Amino acid sequence: MGLSIEEQKAVDRFRKAVVEPSQTKLVILDFWAEWCGPCKALTPVLEKVAGEYADKGVVLAKINVDEEQFIAAQFQVRSIPTVYAMFQGQPIADLTNARSESQLKAILDQLLAQLPVEGGAGEPGAPQGPSPEELAQFAKMGEEALSAGDAQRAASIFAQITEFAPENAPAHAGLVRALVQSGELEQARQVMEVIDSDPRLAADAAIAPARSALELAGERVDDGELAALRAAAEAAPADMDAQLVYAEAAFAAGERDAAADTLLAMIAADREWNEGAARAKLLKIFEATGLEDEWVVGVRRRLSRVLFG
Repeated sequence: MGLSIEEQKAVDRFRKAVVEPSQTKLVILDFWAEWCGPCKALTPVLEKVAGEYADKGVVLAKINVDEEQFIAAQFQVRSIPTVYAMFQGQPIADLTNARSESQLKAILDQLLAQLPVEGGAGEPGAPQGPSPEELAQFAKMGEEALSAGDAQRAASIFAQITEFAPENAPAHAGLVRALVQSGELEQARQVMEVIDSDPRLAADAAIAPARSALELAGERVDDGELAALRAAAEAAPADMDAQLVYAEAAFAAGERDAAADTLLAMIAADREWNEGAARAKLLKIFEATGLEDEWVVGVRRRLSRVLFG
């Protein structure tokens, strides 16, 4: 009543993300923002506890106060993080001061003992663990953590998803990419072996970026060799082979800006060299990193300028 179109849209998003799930679940509602340091410290705690309590009917919903200012205003959020427990569309407890796992679990245990929350267990044939929607929400959190450079937290989130849903190919792919980004190559290879042992997982299109990430990481060298490759590339800018080898090693070492700069320079100099090898390598880097990643979006713009002026 009396709301603008944008406010109506905000209310609808909130209804779908929080109010509807809270009719049968206990929703942890987290108000946060990208610039909030304490929020970043609390997020892993909320995600971990929500994952562990998913089969008891607990769901985590996150509200970015910068993107959903109208909703934050309705809850009179004056500082963040602000965290509420929601049930049947109503806030029933303020969880803001529960900053540790033990504190949060103690409050959740009390609430769950008093409320008719529908968990994963119960009647024969009832679904076990998180719903597909909840798993998708956790997967989104994992991708956000990976894009933000928090590979360890991303790996933890994706690993939890694969435990609940062993057939979830995007989660397996995210776990491989997160392990690669954090330098845990042997663990990443072990996960890829699990993937390859299941024909359905191995054939899923979501696995391709993870496979590319693992392949690119295999070109990693030690610091001394990387410095030598950099020096060789700088000394012979026209030597395309030297440029490509350095770009591969730089990306594997986590120096993706240097890798992109080198490959873009190669494409600008001779885009057809070696059947377009530099462009093919850059596209493989895009795939391994994730096409929605902000860094990839920026480099793709630069690539477009090189190719099309």
